[in-house]
Amino acid sequence: MQDKQYLMIPGPTQVPPAVVAAISRPIIGHRTEEFADMNRRIVERLQVVFQTQNDIFVLTHSGTGAMETAIANTVSPGDKVLALVTGNFGERFAKMAREYGADVDEVNFGWARCVDLKIVEEKLASNSYKVVLATQNETSTGVTNDIAGIGALVGKTTALLLVDGVSGVGGIEIKMDRWNVDILVTASQKSMMLPPGLAMVAVSQKAWKVVESNKSPRFYLSLPAAKKNYDKWNTAYTPGVTLFAGLDAALEMMMTEGMENVYARHKLLAKAARAAVKAMGLELFVPDDAYASPVITAVKAPEGINGDDIRKVLKKEFGVTFAGGQGVMKGKIFRIAHMGFSDKMDVIIAISALEMALSRIGHPVELGKGVKAAQQVFLGGNE
Repeated sequence: MQDKQYLMIPGPTQVPPAVVAAISRPIIGHRTEEFADMNRRIVERLQVVFQTQNDIFVLTHSGTGAMETAIANTVSPGDKVLALVTGNFGERFAKMAREYGADVDEVNFGWARCVDLKIVEEKLASNSYKVVLATQNETSTGVTNDIAGIGALVGKTTALLLVDGVSGVGGIEIKMDRWNVDILVTASQKSMMLPPGLAMVAVSQKAWKVVESNKSPRFYLSLPAAKKNYDKWNTAYTPGVTLFAGLDAALEMMMTEGMENVYARHKLLAKAARAAVKAMGLELFVPDDAYASPVITAVKAPEGINGDDIRKVLKKEFGVTFAGGQGVMKGKIFRIAHMGFSDKMDVIIAISALEMALSRIGHPVELGKGVKAAQQVFLGGNE
């Protein structure tokens, strides 16, 4: 019996063969000209993805490490921080700021809603914040926030805008410079199509003034330490050299496809997945297409069924892995990722398996109805 698996979770995601081949090549020294050339090429391509002229540091740790790097370098004890929360990872960002002694004003907009710009405007008008925390793509819910709108408001103040782009960057367009984002972070294992282990942190000139005067202790997470080696295209400490090679290959794929095409592909996959879910009679967790994520679709479990029971059948019988609900939504939703190295047939497989799993556990479903809806979206083109 073959043991073929289909990974449809929001990280780690599927890794393209070209990236696997790159990380399988013989390792090189990290203090060599060859590594420096690769690092320079990586940063230049990341600047295209981030749409920025700012410094970008590729660091060897996780997405959470990227988020903490942003906090550790800008937040000192007693600083006032505005945290805009729309789910589990927004809560994590706020929690980090508290760990660094910040006075956190946390605004929770709910787990299936996006940030309300009117509330942000009111908060900024009546308070003086050092830092504002926002999440580009809230992986736990499938909500995408209006970073351009938030940035327009924060950019009028002295506050820094720190954005968690861990699951979005590479799959959802972001314009760091134009949208007044001061620190943008992402990680390797989601839309960037790599195994876990690399974090990418971009820093604006406005942010550097705060970073250099920040009082929180930093060592491995120090951006000033990383900056000392930046002009030589090197790193402060030993990097994950093989993952750098993989990132180089992944960015080559993205540049070849063209970023506009990358974003259009993700939107098309999301449109098909959402159409399929509705055709099956299931309810989307995020009903409004305007702020539904292009890289992940969250679905409410049918009445009387635990979402994790659906996931167990999917995994055991069909080799398809979906993500479950997190925090307060555990068992209530399941999440289908279509980010990074994903295409039309990944969505078809995911929806087909979901139909069979629902049928297996006794939920009434018309086999093929969801698949047909997805097929019709794909045949209709990206409009």
